[in-house]
Amino acid sequence: MQLIQFTQDLANRKITKTEVPTTIGFIYIEQGGVVGLHDAPIPQLFIVINGEGWISGEDGEKITIKTGQGVLWHQGQAHESGSITGLTALVIQAEQINLT
Repeated sequence: MQLIQFTQDLANRKITKTEVPTTIGFIYIEQGGVVGLHDAPIPQLFIVINGEGWISGEDGEKITIKTGQGVLWHQGQAHESGSITGLTALVIQAEQINLT
């Protein structure tokens, strides 16, 4: 698991350059919601664009994550996420994720 800061001090921040098929979507975790522990089938980049929540790996240690922060899970890494107040995240999945 790699934590990433997407600061607001840049007018334009490139995230990734894709050279393989890529899925881009949103996930909404409602107040009190949890996305249970599961393995990343391929690399997954999870970027919080609104709200605050937590992420954890197999060890179960919860790490707070909020707007402007992200995490890259590598293929096969077990992880879960949740939120007390609710959050919206951009999720990018691809066989290769090359952070710029």
